[in-house]
Amino acid sequence: MSNEKQGSKAYLFSIAMVAMLGGLLFGYDTAVISGAEKGLQAFFLGTDDFLYSDMLHGFTSSSALIGCIIGSALSGFFATHLGRKRSLILAGIFFFLSALGSFYPEFLFFDDSEPEFELLVAFNIYRVLGGVGVGLASAICPMYIAEVAPSNIRGTLVSWNQFAIIFGQLVVYFVNFMILGEHTNPIITEIAEDIYQVSENSDPWTIERGWRYMFVSEAIPAGLFTLLVCFVPETPRYLALMGRDDKALKVLTRINGAERARQILADIKATATERTERLFSYGVLVIFVGCMLSVFQQAVGINAVLYFAPRIFESIGMGNPMAQTVMMGVVNILFTLLAVFTVERWGRKPLLISGSLGMALGAFGVALYNLVDGLPPVMAVASIMVYSASFMFSWGPICWVLISEIFPNTIRGAAVAIAVAFQWIFNFIVSSTFLPMYNMSAGDMGEKFGHMFAYSLYGIICVIAAIFVWRLVPETKGKTLEDMTKLWKKQ
Repeated sequence: MSNEKQGSKAYLFSIAMVAMLGGLLFGYDTAVISGAEKGLQAFFLGTDDFLYSDMLHGFTSSSALIGCIIGSALSGFFATHLGRKRSLILAGIFFFLSALGSFYPEFLFFDDSEPEFELLVAFNIYRVLGGVGVGLASAICPMYIAEVAPSNIRGTLVSWNQFAIIFGQLVVYFVNFMILGEHTNPIITEIAEDIYQVSENSDPWTIERGWRYMFVSEAIPAGLFTLLVCFVPETPRYLALMGRDDKALKVLTRINGAERARQILADIKATATERTERLFSYGVLVIFVGCMLSVFQQAVGINAVLYFAPRIFESIGMGNPMAQTVMMGVVNILFTLLAVFTVERWGRKPLLISGSLGMALGAFGVALYNLVDGLPPVMAVASIMVYSASFMFSWGPICWVLISEIFPNTIRGAAVAIAVAFQWIFNFIVSSTFLPMYNMSAGDMGEKFGHMFAYSLYGIICVIAAIFVWRLVPETKGKTLEDMTKLWKKQ
């Protein structure tokens, strides 16, 4: 219950959980492709009017990321002009429409189950639409949580949003596994350079229907999220910036109690006197640090593993790649919880640095497995798990915590939009280049050269990321959002 002296934790957690459902959709939408991509590839390999190449499949598997770039780039505009709440409603609508369109891209214009280039374009448009929703949610969900949460638990609540993202990925791994059921993924072989053929022994249900059901399953959480966001309040910091102090005070009082609410509102107003401050009012460094946090979160290569996990486990020689993928999702959940429960105790920087070094160890382990013949496959699986787990307690949640809190109030909307746009740009670069790089052949090593090269590159980037955090990223543990103004003015 809410009271005038202490506020209501239950109210805070309930509205934060609605925003976290947006994080779950973020994870769901980005990972649904991992189970669907082989069936999707086999479907479009059945066309006669164009060559469905490795590069084209890489683009199709990653096309949602183009929408993510667009959505994140526009998030600052929407967050400022529509508000945080209405922007989240818009994101939910995009999620819902994308789920339906990806399920049935033939809607109105094309023949059923007839793969052609125009249908591929339509499918990618629906995936881009969902990506716009992801881009908006990725920027605005942590921003919403950070702007309603008290400073002493802000990092924990924003980390829970990352937990929701990873949980969404685990849910979709499990949903894909259940949808596949007794059916099997298609058997695809390369018959010439960059020319693939689907075996006649492949399961036709997986090619025609399976991937469609995986995409449409997202419509259920998307509809629920859109409905629930209608019942949460706008953030008090946005309300104060818009001059709606009475409503801001009402929300703050329900969360913090009357006395603390008045103090917080005074602090907000003290740092919001110049609503039209320019992006570089606090110098270039704050924008550079925010953008590079986003760049490193993607350049370490994690999403190449998440998007193509079943294919990677299959290449290692594991029996059931979908089961291994679900197991990886469970490991990811457990290590995300480590960040949730330690971010306010250990701080942001120690988690980022230790996670970077752990990822480097895992990436170099996979590279070594592909370099040295005779090593057991379990070494590669364990290395991938170490790599993924290290990301989940560090760059996964902590990057979002820092991006949501590191910028001063008056530039947060625009600065977050730019930082998150950089994140999705590099996500697209990593995801679309992974398969061609992973499948590279050289000399006696064959395709193992590409496997080794990819993970060696990611390992080196992880080491550079650790150095960047150590030298340039400030510790924000225990600081209020209003303290960010003072911190960067001193730089």
